[in-house]
Amino acid sequence: MMLRALLAAAAAALLLPAYAQDLKWPDVVAKARGQTVNFNAWAGDEKTNAFIAWVGAEVARRYGVKVNHVKLKDTAEAVTRVVAEKAAGRDAGGTVDLVWINGPNFLALKEQRLLFGPFTHALPGYARVDTTNIRSNVVDFTIPVDGMESPWRRAQIVFVYDGKRVRDPPRSVPELLVWAKAHPGRLTHPSVRNFLGATFLKQALYELAPDPAVLQKPATDANFAAVTAPLWAWYDALRPQLWRRGQQFPETGPAQRQLLNDGEIDMMISFNPSEAAVAIDAGLLPDSVRTFVFAKGTIGNTSFVAIPYNAANKEGAMIVADFLLEPATQAHAQDFRQMGNFTVLDMAKLTPAERRRFDELPRSPALPTNAELGTTLLEPHPSWMTRIASEWEKRYTK
Repeated sequence: MMLRALLAAAAAALLLPAYAQDLKWPDVVAKARGQTVNFNAWAGDEKTNAFIAWVGAEVARRYGVKVNHVKLKDTAEAVTRVVAEKAAGRDAGGTVDLVWINGPNFLALKEQRLLFGPFTHALPGYARVDTTNIRSNVVDFTIPVDGMESPWRRAQIVFVYDGKRVRDPPRSVPELLVWAKAHPGRLTHPSVRNFLGATFLKQALYELAPDPAVLQKPATDANFAAVTAPLWAWYDALRPQLWRRGQQFPETGPAQRQLLNDGEIDMMISFNPSEAAVAIDAGLLPDSVRTFVFAKGTIGNTSFVAIPYNAANKEGAMIVADFLLEPATQAHAQDFRQMGNFTVLDMAKLTPAERRRFDELPRSPALPTNAELGTTLLEPHPSWMTRIASEWEKRYTK
C-alpha cells in the first residue's frame, strides 16, 4: 500500500510543471505572449459573452494573448472533452486551455486528477481574493479548491418579481407555496435539466430538510429518501399551481425572464443578484421589477476558472485567470450595465483608488445591497443536485 501511495504521489508530481510552484510571474507573462487560449465557457447570456469578448481584447492588447471563446451550452461538454483526451493518451496539447467551472464539474475533474495545479498562488491577483469571509472562494460545493481553480465571480439565489403585481413577496419556502396557491399559474422555474431549475429544488430542500447540515456531506442511498421526502411533498402541492400547471417549463433562465417580461408570470428565480437591474437597463424587464431573498438566506456560490492538466497554453490561461482578478476587471464586471456580478475580492486588501471603483458604481432600485442579500448558504455537496435532478425526472416526466 505504501509503495502504491508513493507511486501515485510521483505520478502526480510529473503532472505539476515546475512553474506551478516557483516560476516567476514575468516568466509566465513572457511565455504566454503569442498563445491562443481556448476559453471554454457557458454562452447562454449575451452580457457574459460580451464581457468575455472584452477580456479577450484587453489581454490581447496588454499581454499579446488571444482568447478564443469556445461557447458551451453546458460545462459538462468541456469536461467530457478532457476526459476523452485522457482516455486517448493525449496528455499534452489538449484542446481546452481554460474552463469556467464549479460544483459537480470541478469535482469530476479533480477526482480524476485532470486539473493543472495548484496554480492560484502564482497569480499576483490572488492575493486580493477574500478567502476568509467568502468561504465559497475556497470551498466549491463542499469540495476544497486547493488552488486548482481561480475564482472570478460570485452568485447568490434571489427572486425577481414585478412590484406592480406583487406587493408582499413570500419570505420562505413554505410561504412561496401559500403565495402560489393564491396566485395559480403566476410562478414557474426553469427545467430541472437546467442548473437553475435544479437549484430551485436545492433551495427548497435547505428549508425543508429535517437537518440541513446533512447537505454538506454526500447524498447516499441510505439517507436520500428520508432527507428529500419533505421536498417532494412540498413540490407535489406546488406543481399544479405553477405556470401551465407544471406540465411545461421554460428551458433556461433567459426563457423564464421572458415570461416575466411578457406578464405571463409574476416572479422568477435567478442566480444573479443583479439580474433585475441588468435586465431593466437592457430593456428586457420593466422598471417595476424588484429583488428579494428568503429570510433564512439563500444558496450562494463562486464561479471559477480552471486549467486542464493537458492544456496546450497554460501560461496564457494563467494570464486570463489573473486578469479576471484585477480590481478594475472585477469592478467592470460588477457594474450592472455590464454583468452585475458581485466581486470575489476583499475590499480591505484594495488600495483607496481600487475601492473607489466599486464605490462609484451606478445604483438601481432593483439592485440589492450586500445587507439585503442577507445570509449566504453554502452549496450542498454536488451529489445532492445530481440525485435531486434524477429523482425529479423519475417522478414528473412519465
